[in-house]
Amino acid sequence: MFDNITPETLRATGSVKWTSFPGTIGMFIAEMDFGVPPVVSEKLRERAANGALGYLPANMAGDLREATAELMERDYGWEIDPGTVYLYPDVLSTMRDVLRHLVTEGPVVIPTPAYMPFLNLPAEEGRELVTVPSLIKDGRWELDFDGIDEALKDGGLFVLCNPWNPVGRVLERAELERVCEIVAKNDAVVFSDEIHAPHVFDGEHIPYASLSDRAADHTITATSTSKGWNTPGLKNAQMIVGHPFQATIAAPAGLIERQISTVGVESAIAAYRDSTEWMDNVKAILSQNRKTVTERINAIPGLSTILPEGTYISWIDVSGIADRVDSVTDYLRDRGVALTPGADCGPGYENYVRLVFGTTPAILDEALNIIEKAVADVD
Repeated sequence: MFDNITPETLRATGSVKWTSFPGTIGMFIAEMDFGVPPVVSEKLRERAANGALGYLPANMAGDLREATAELMERDYGWEIDPGTVYLYPDVLSTMRDVLRHLVTEGPVVIPTPAYMPFLNLPAEEGRELVTVPSLIKDGRWELDFDGIDEALKDGGLFVLCNPWNPVGRVLERAELERVCEIVAKNDAVVFSDEIHAPHVFDGEHIPYASLSDRAADHTITATSTSKGWNTPGLKNAQMIVGHPFQATIAAPAGLIERQISTVGVESAIAAYRDSTEWMDNVKAILSQNRKTVTERINAIPGLSTILPEGTYISWIDVSGIADRVDSVTDYLRDRGVALTPGADCGPGYENYVRLVFGTTPAILDEALNIIEKAVADVD
């Protein structure tokens, strides 16, 4: 289905992923190389042909709220009121509004390693950031619950990323319930980023707010077609808000909704309702890719990684070579593969790199061959 995709065709698209570092295989940004579902392409062509690129009509916004609710119930068994869904351009803008309007005091507590922009946004909003380094137990990354409890002792906002970028964990019900106990005890609020939910391979995605009424009441959930359906450029996300927050967020969210892309909304509706075949094909490739990355990286002396349970991201320990090069990411990029420095995902992760494997098996093999040879050439 994706046999005609090559580095040359991808560079020709002009994307950030494939043009930021000329001559390299781009694996530093969480995009996939499979295009978009055919239903999305069709909607974009129809809009362009009809010249229907005006402002977002209310009925279409309502349709996306309904489609979001349908998806949550169909895929995750979570029944929500479409009226609790608010439309935003992207997940970061939802988090920004949460800090400005819903959780205006207290620290922003983030487990690390974390999605890079989450670590920068609190300072931009004049807020204190508290990072809680996570733990590796029995070969899995786990949240440090005691550390989270201590960090939230004065309340504030806890940022949950599940499935977890960059380590690829899919948190289990018992783990989420432990978070809920801690948050409730400290009278804190949860911002739950769930945009990678469509790509779960081991376990199941459990929306945090679906745990209980108590969890729902202290949670703001962010979702989008951006990662699951590969549409970040369409600038469309959804924020699902617990009932206690609705009166406060309605007005500012209404202002933001006027800035939402009409084609982004229509494309999201189509993706949520009619892209099963495309998604099944993509997930099959990604599931094999995660195994390929894990097996091959763990066979390279000085490197190691843990099999991701979800996402299309591998978190790689490069401590075996980090003391022999000035910068592992610079070294690998000079040889043809662009990755994310681990330090960007939180303090203390200088000996890690993040690799995005949302690409074809052929391109992935080429990248892994480059990494394998580059590591072998380290003096």
